[in-house]
Amino acid sequence: MNNIETDERGILITCPNCGRRNRMKYEGLGKVFRCGQCKSELRPLGEPVDLHSDLVFDALISRSALPVLVDFWAPWCGPCKMVAPEIRKVANETAGQVLLAKVNTEELPSLAQRFRVTAIPTMSIFRNGIEVAHQAGAMAAPPSANSSSRTWWRGNDELAGSQSAAER
Repeated sequence: MNNIETDERGILITCPNCGRRNRMKYEGLGKVFRCGQCKSELRPLGEPVDLHSDLVFDALISRSALPVLVDFWAPWCGPCKMVAPEIRKVANETAGQVLLAKVNTEELPSLAQRFRVTAIPTMSIFRNGIEVAHQAGAMAAPPSANSSSRTWWRGNDELAGSQSAAER
């Protein structure tokens, strides 16, 4: 597992070949990134990123070239713990197509309030800074590896198209 950090400019990951820290700018997500030192290709993120500030959250959802699926959760929440492996599975299966982020509502209650998170876990999809879908409650990913995990959270097809619901 990479040592992944986020800041207001992008996602910081460590190159698995040479160990150098690299920044994947939010605007470039979905494109090929190369290590600044050894020039090897950096794989798309196949795991959720933890967000620890409102500033980083706002930068990510407004500037990400990819749709962002956010899991609002809390450490004491049993259903959140049950959903976590499914979130990791979806992140791995959709690497380079969708970015998955996790927001601990105990650390960032202002985000929970701002996005009307009244039950956890809650999943929200953001495109170009706009929330285009919102679903409270635990859901399971499809059991078959052959079925598209995207159907799990794509009830309105918000992640499939390039337009947000506001643009339609």
